[in-house]
Amino acid sequence: MGGSREVEIAGEKLVIYEHDDVCDLATGRALTGSWVWDSAFVLSQWTATQGRLEFDFAGKTVLELGAGTGLPGLTAALLGASRVVLTDVEALLPGLTKNVEANGLGDRIWVSRLVWGSDDLPEEVGGVELVIMSDVFFDATDVAVLGRTLKRVCGEKTRVWAACEIRPLTGECLNELVSVGFEVVELASQLGVSSDEFAVFHLVPPTQDGERQ
Repeated sequence: MGGSREVEIAGEKLVIYEHDDVCDLATGRALTGSWVWDSAFVLSQWTATQGRLEFDFAGKTVLELGAGTGLPGLTAALLGASRVVLTDVEALLPGLTKNVEANGLGDRIWVSRLVWGSDDLPEEVGGVELVIMSDVFFDATDVAVLGRTLKRVCGEKTRVWAACEIRPLTGECLNELVSVGFEVVELASQLGVSSDEFAVFHLVPPTQDGERQ
């Protein structure tokens, strides 16, 4: 069944439940979003330190794509976001809901199913001012589909932050986003993690006329 762990973010402690019995019905394999990946810690800590210096979370709407256990999204709520939408595949939603409830953030966080590339977007994702993602750059085919979803949820002033572990295919995945109009900017990190292992990116969405913001 997995267990729980405490994570300290921005001077507050978050309780995160992980599950090792949530499986992909098609393959029978455990869903990787059932536990916290290191990139989620990197993104959460970066958001709570450097990110909050350039983005005022108060009253803002934040969307987490591929949320898994929801640590970065929970962090956004701690930093003052008034509406945070955690999205992932159906099987991971009960775990996300449990983590929201365990931290008493149900008044500010919504949990919704969102499959990348789907035309059926939850109504909660409207008016998003910040999109956050961690460890989603591991398969170029999946990222191509993710890019289509990103373009749909991003407005002209939407920011997109993503953290990932650097893998052999990371560059190819980022190129998929560049091919649909996003600009990829690597952000400096002062978290004591090696840039050879992890990176935080700002993905600048294209505007409606195709020019980057």
